[in-house]
Amino acid sequence: MRRPPPDGAAPAEPLVLIDKVKGALRLAAVDRAALALGLTSGLTLSDARARAPAMVVMDADPAADAAFLTRIADACCRYTPLAAIDAPDGLTLDLTGCAHLYGGEEALRADLAQRLSRIGLSARMTLAGSPDAARALARFGKTAAVPPGGEAQAVGPLPIRALAVSPDIVLALSRAGLKTIADLADRPRPPLAARFGADLLACLDRTLGRVDMRITPHRPAPECIVERRFAEPVGRMEDFEGALDLLMGKAARLLEQRGEGGRVFEASFFRTDGIVRRVSIETGRPVRDPKIVMRLYREKLEALADPLDPGFGFDLIRLAVLTAEPLGVAQTSLDGRQATDDEIAGLIERLAARFGRDRVLRFTACDTHDPDREAGLTPAVEAAAKRAAWRKPEPDDPPARPLHLFEPPQPIETLAEVPDGPPLRFRWRRVMHEIARAEGPERIATEWWRRDAATRDYYRLEDASGHRFWVFRDGLYGRETERPRWFLHGLFA
Repeated sequence: MRRPPPDGAAPAEPLVLIDKVKGALRLAAVDRAALALGLTSGLTLSDARARAPAMVVMDADPAADAAFLTRIADACCRYTPLAAIDAPDGLTLDLTGCAHLYGGEEALRADLAQRLSRIGLSARMTLAGSPDAARALARFGKTAAVPPGGEAQAVGPLPIRALAVSPDIVLALSRAGLKTIADLADRPRPPLAARFGADLLACLDRTLGRVDMRITPHRPAPECIVERRFAEPVGRMEDFEGALDLLMGKAARLLEQRGEGGRVFEASFFRTDGIVRRVSIETGRPVRDPKIVMRLYREKLEALADPLDPGFGFDLIRLAVLTAEPLGVAQTSLDGRQATDDEIAGLIERLAARFGRDRVLRFTACDTHDPDREAGLTPAVEAAAKRAAWRKPEPDDPPARPLHLFEPPQPIETLAEVPDGPPLRFRWRRVMHEIARAEGPERIATEWWRRDAATRDYYRLEDASGHRFWVFRDGLYGRETERPRWFLHGLFA
């Protein structure tokens, strides 16, 4: 895509992007007009100015280019959910099972080219049976579509640099007289593997179509997808909600057939100018009831800081189930109500949809014996299966942990009969407490991989007035410290 030139520059002037390489300004990219004048990437800026004094020079911005390429990849998700980024300036789309929605591969290719041209992009596109063959032909060939099984014949005349291998390997193969992929394919394989490694042969097989390697999409493939295409773009909120309601009904039937329910739903709104807006919701348990999902989406759409802007309209709305879990038939009571905590779960989901999942939290147990880390805060909508179970006390045993913990623990002054024994009395907040009963110690050390705290000896104490405390001695006497300190960590009810 040609960036807009500075004010006053003629559009026909050659445009080059420069970047500093080892202290020298070199051309990072050139447009077609500059290429026609003999300017190529890697040329120094001074040499380029000598050849084309009137050229327009702009600084390269790789971060902005990568962000723009990601936006194009998001827009191409209207054709297939499997879109991969081939940095720095390419995309790979897996059209398996998708081309018929556009009337065939050629019609899809023409539609994509037309949409790219609307935003000022010119693209080289090739249809092939393997990603590597399509990449090589799009970058170095002129073939628009390769017939099934014709990859080897199509890529044979291409230069060696069409392979996705390092420049050092390309240079070594060129010096050995191997100029094209066909030259390399005709050579015995054992010497090539011994000299350049097995990766070269693997790349060659993928480019020749002998091995089909699946692409890795830049967005994870969803569990379920339903979509609605419009003959004319729509721009009213009522149309959005009506389309989502219909799509959720279809998704619910698909999930019911699979015995599953969705936990993360994502609605994608594709604008005619290529911009894509995505709105996601998350539930606290698997659901497939359209009423529940639509209620959450209405809450989410109303709470958006950046409301949906249809621009010239949305021509495609897609609903994807990103995460699904098993969901059986709900057991109902005699009055027709589900015997579950649906009311509480629904409240959590509505609050999370309106305020954000990271603002609606719950206390959860953590898999650790460290009292400071046994409890944590996690989003309330996360699956219960991901959380550790709370420790259950033994029947008729006193509680092992107090209900109230101090953060941080409060220092106390103690008097003990022996340095490593329980205290006889301690002073806390200017009040002296005489100990009537003591139980312990319970020795707790931090995890071996942390090593950020000393070993603690915990005691459960009861004073003469019947108040119960949870105290600890910080550090082992004689081994970790000569003067261990005492702290009050919690109060029992």
